[in-house]
Amino acid sequence: MKFLIINGPNLNLLGKREPGIYGSENYESLCAHLKEFAAAHGSTADCFQSNHEGDIVDAIQEADGVYDAIVMNPGAYTHYSVAILDALKAVSVPCVEVHISNIHQREEFRHKSVTAPACVGQICGLGLYGYEAAMSYFLSREKVGKESFH
Repeated sequence: MKFLIINGPNLNLLGKREPGIYGSENYESLCAHLKEFAAAHGSTADCFQSNHEGDIVDAIQEADGVYDAIVMNPGAYTHYSVAILDALKAVSVPCVEVHISNIHQREEFRHKSVTAPACVGQICGLGLYGYEAAMSYFLSREKVGKESFH
């Protein structure tokens, strides 16, 4: 499988930004780990991060026909980006939304995801392992014949 890992605003600051919530591992280390995990499963993973909503929309649109699955942490855009929601709906690449923290244990405004309805699932609160769990989901589905993700 070809994975596109999309990370939104401030995720480039992993390891620096609120390590009590997001951990001490930096973004480069996360990407290296995910690429190694993919390779160990006969797959590839490309990481993309942007603090700009339009760049994320472009990455999603450009993934169509190129990638088999998207694992996305939209960051703050989770809570208000109809543009990202619409981009996910417009492509045929299935996506799992990932959040490092448990968004349901945080501020009320973080409880609602406007992007999740376009995703096959949402993983939150498992730390950085959530990315690997999302990839594992897609890998397990591939083994059973790529049943519909939507």
